[in-house]
Amino acid sequence: MKHISKLERILKQHFGWHKSRIDCFSQMLLALMVAQTVNLTKLAVQVSTNAKLENRYRRLQRFFSGCRIDYDAVARFIFWLFRFEGKKICLTLDRTNWKWGKKDINILCLGIVYKGVAIPIYWILLRSKGNSSTPMRIALIKRFIKTFGKANITGILGDREFVGKRWFGWMSDEKIPFYIRIKNDAITFNHYGKDICASWLFYHLKYGDKKIISPTKKIYGCQLYLTGARSPNGDLMMIVSNIKSDDAIEKYCTRWEIETLFQCLKGRGFHFEATHMTNRFRIKKLVVLLAIAFCWAHKVGQWQAINKKPIRIKKHGRPSKSIFRYGLDLIHDAMVQLVSTVRRIVHMIRVFEDPPEDHPSYFLHHSVKLRIF
Repeated sequence: MKHISKLERILKQHFGWHKSRIDCFSQMLLALMVAQTVNLTKLAVQVSTNAKLENRYRRLQRFFSGCRIDYDAVARFIFWLFRFEGKKICLTLDRTNWKWGKKDINILCLGIVYKGVAIPIYWILLRSKGNSSTPMRIALIKRFIKTFGKANITGILGDREFVGKRWFGWMSDEKIPFYIRIKNDAITFNHYGKDICASWLFYHLKYGDKKIISPTKKIYGCQLYLTGARSPNGDLMMIVSNIKSDDAIEKYCTRWEIETLFQCLKGRGFHFEATHMTNRFRIKKLVVLLAIAFCWAHKVGQWQAINKKPIRIKKHGRPSKSIFRYGLDLIHDAMVQLVSTVRRIVHMIRVFEDPPEDHPSYFLHHSVKLRIF
């Protein structure tokens, strides 16, 4: 119908796939909004087609095994969708990982900080468990720069695993600002030139206060600015940067938005960990489906909250649901209601067939397969 045809035209405009691929991807995208899981068995049940269930399942499998995807085109589509062109953007790096049987699923993701959540833009499947390597991080940032440039990057954010001399040196040489948290036992030097733990520089810092160390300190072999803050519960957070900034702590804290993204892709949204895929290349393609579904739900929720009905704020001051969940619920409800409406119309039309009154099972016996669109 016209609804899915319009979706297919939009996707084809950006991805350039042939009709069969666009149709399969569109059907999966709609099915994902209803099933809210990436388990292919459950997705196949929701796919709207006259094919048998086992044939639908095989078609989904063939998509992930055989379809070639231009990930730069996907990134450009997402970039365009949120109108990031010409705007100052902050990038955040993090991993999400789990095990399926004996297989480790380990994904390094690069996202754009955006109003409380990170928008996925590029990702790499790591070969094994554990931290990412410096070449992988550099490759991910280079790919972003090749596609979108680096003039508008205001910072790269990362947790304590994203440290290292070569990594910090490369970003400094490229003049890309970064704000990275370091461990409390990271080594630096005092004014006597002796090795000390960086945390000793903030030994007397009071709870709720922050301090900027000036001039720069040599950490991980690079001259970097160091900022520390102690939370009300006594935890110390130390951020290194290649530029001096009064709000380095505040900028780093937006890194948590990528954790929100992972929650949306997993338990609070599409149950990413429910996939039985273990092949790295197929999982990378699956993330394309998840990324576009996430962006769609977030944009719908944002539009609804601004133009129709704001999200209710609870007594404790936090919203009752996230923008993403708001949009996902709206899309899911609209599609379920459409199926229900079609079912009622089909039953109403059957009065023209004048069914025998002594056969109450008539409607059940003559049921037809209903399509979402």
